[in-house]
Amino acid sequence: MEVSLLRREVLRSTKLRSRGASSSVGLGDYFDATYTVLVDVGDTTLPLVLDTGSADLWVLSQQSPTESVPVYADVSFNSAGLDAAFLYGDSRTGTAAYGPIGRDVFSLAGLPSPNQYFASVGKTNTSVERTGAAGIFGLGFPLNSVIWNELLSAQYPRARRRSKDLDLTTKTFPDLSFISTSQLAPVSGTKVPLRRAIPTVEDVLDSFASYGPPTARLALGGALAAPMFCIALQREVVDIGGNAGALTLGGLPAGVDAQALKWANVRTYASEEGGLGAPMTSPDEKYPLAWEVPVDDVYLDGQRLPRSNLSSATIALTALIDTGSSLVRGPADVLALIYSRIGGEDYPCGTVHTLAFSIAGQLFPMDPRDFGSQSFDDSAATCTPALAPADPPGGGFLYSWSLGDPFLKGVLTAYYYGNLTYPSQDLPRIGFLSTVPPDAGDRLAHVVENAVTAGELLASTAEPAPTGYVLGPTNSLGVPQAVPSGSTHVDNFASPRVVVDPILTMLAVCLSVLLFSY
Repeated sequence: MEVSLLRREVLRSTKLRSRGASSSVGLGDYFDATYTVLVDVGDTTLPLVLDTGSADLWVLSQQSPTESVPVYADVSFNSAGLDAAFLYGDSRTGTAAYGPIGRDVFSLAGLPSPNQYFASVGKTNTSVERTGAAGIFGLGFPLNSVIWNELLSAQYPRARRRSKDLDLTTKTFPDLSFISTSQLAPVSGTKVPLRRAIPTVEDVLDSFASYGPPTARLALGGALAAPMFCIALQREVVDIGGNAGALTLGGLPAGVDAQALKWANVRTYASEEGGLGAPMTSPDEKYPLAWEVPVDDVYLDGQRLPRSNLSSATIALTALIDTGSSLVRGPADVLALIYSRIGGEDYPCGTVHTLAFSIAGQLFPMDPRDFGSQSFDDSAATCTPALAPADPPGGGFLYSWSLGDPFLKGVLTAYYYGNLTYPSQDLPRIGFLSTVPPDAGDRLAHVVENAVTAGELLASTAEPAPTGYVLGPTNSLGVPQAVPSGSTHVDNFASPRVVVDPILTMLAVCLSVLLFSY
């Protein structure tokens, strides 16, 4: 989509939603493995994992066996009488969380979302607690929400599906089979016979405003100046600094021009691909399921990598943009080629490698400082790439790559919902603005050389989510930059401060892998 058109859409949205707002809040960072934001649920303030790869809000309850993080005080919890099971995983890993669905007042960055549905989780094998978080804050689309799905299907007798055994080794994909694809609607005021007691597409669209995830509901309700949010992630390992971690709701950070971003339309799914059918009033409509965008090509150190042979050539190459993942995931055969070109699954930390993705005709590189992490707890000489294999597309989501935090630390990303009920009228899209400095490779070589010469380890810190956001210095593009605290091996979740063994950094990444493996 042309930038000028996007700018008009944002301006038009602002005028139509004159009461809408924009607001920013800072992010916590657990060794670059997970990023958290403070939210209010009922009377409880909780640090939640910021996750664009999922679409559900859940929090640890008082029934969960934890003493290290705050939990939701359920005195104002209004139960829906339903339970949710959240499954995270692929064919290699699997974790889950379980709990009752209910509603309470939700507030983020001063923007309230009354009667927000979420799950109060008392049982989980995820690692959220060990990374200083008390749950997950999914920022995805309503159709990908387990909670939305459960609430809507519960309203229709024939929509309730037979329960199945939970399989923690499969990639989760929304089941929309309970929705009627009929183009015929009952006459207004007539009784719906039992055989039609399943939701229509129109019922689905109407339900987003009541049952959808928080940010989608804020956009639909006009609470945001524009139907969008923006994310920048800070760097707390290897070379501390980079972008100032922040979530901005309703627009771009002050000083950032929409024309500076490269915008890519989000992939939409046809009904035959498992997506939602089109409504009667717009028969060609297709809907997004995830923050997934087309990728032109992938490059390693300036050389284009071949396409994977593990998936059908008829499936367009796309990538999920996922703040909830501590890794970049891709086709196993392409990753094997990358390893062969860099000399194996370990490489010298001071060697500069650049993995880049061409999106909407522009190349977006990973910052070389984020390409890998220290392999051993006693040396800064050897690193391991921040890469992992992904399941081939097909039979569910169609993306081949998942671009997690190692990629996202080098870009500012803006997520524009557009028109959630009729996307063809205002397409969803993601804007990208590279913030990788031209001397990033030199900076990497410098910090590694200094660490090796001094017999020290690469920097690693953890910072809890702040209660607000203070605008600091910006780069030439207007993107706020982080101001390093000065300490390079501390865990600021702890009190008093303690020296952090870098093995904790590797453990943090491993824990995050187990949690976010979609």
